[in-house]
Amino acid sequence: MKIAISGSNGYIAKNLIPGLEAANHEVTRIQRSELSNVDQLTKNLSDVDVVISLAGAPILTRWTKANKSEIIRSRIDSTQNIVHAINRLPVENRPGLFISASAIGIYSADKVHTEESLSFSNDFVAEVVKNWENASDDLNPDVRKVIFRIGLILGKEAKTIKSLVPVIKFGIGGKIGSGKQSFPFIHIADATRAIGWSIENKNARGIYNLVAPENIDNKTFTKTLAKSLNRPAIFTVPEFILKFALGEASTLLLQSPQVEPERLLNEGFTFNFPDIRSTINEITQ
Repeated sequence: MKIAISGSNGYIAKNLIPGLEAANHEVTRIQRSELSNVDQLTKNLSDVDVVISLAGAPILTRWTKANKSEIIRSRIDSTQNIVHAINRLPVENRPGLFISASAIGIYSADKVHTEESLSFSNDFVAEVVKNWENASDDLNPDVRKVIFRIGLILGKEAKTIKSLVPVIKFGIGGKIGSGKQSFPFIHIADATRAIGWSIENKNARGIYNLVAPENIDNKTFTKTLAKSLNRPAIFTVPEFILKFALGEASTLLLQSPQVEPERLLNEGFTFNFPDIRSTINEITQ
């Protein structure tokens, strides 16, 4: 298949593309400059079988007016432009599948959520995610659409792991805030496998929660990571420090929904790393 991917410099894409190419798919990278040019997108997406939209500016940063604008533009505007380009194409040249990243940040932090949940948060992240998903509402109905609401991705080169491992090895690691907040995660290998699964599984469509089956809290994650490194995790990162450093964005670390991958499990996807222990063991071995 011919597969076009936006956000090709991101962590997911960098791990996804080699696997797709190893499976003999022809992968083209949608450049950032193309995402604002519908005419160029239309030309480049002609005769492509699958479009995967992974573009999005980093969200764990202080939400200044400029940063908020970039977070919104990089997700919503780019998705709308890709959809417009796809819809312009005649049926014989149109992609048959559109896959888009989304985020579990759409959900409220006080409940357990499957894909059927309509209990959404009303903060900045949730509004971004709602509009991000709605940006593809106008996609031609003949094009199969899959949206992955993604949890925190863990892997050897993931930003979270690369930031925490040195701290824990130094002996000053620990939980964030109370440590009781949910910690919905997914191993990068399972994240990319799920995307590949949605390409091959012609019945896959709609919204999927892309998180591991095990529900844990932040304290459990930290303790598991520290144990794998043979280090203690006795310290606490106080809430006020995070709020000082990140402002409103600190809620990303201090509040999280509990999320279940109900549809993936029901439709036969098998997780290679279904729990935090197997995930961390692979990362730190």
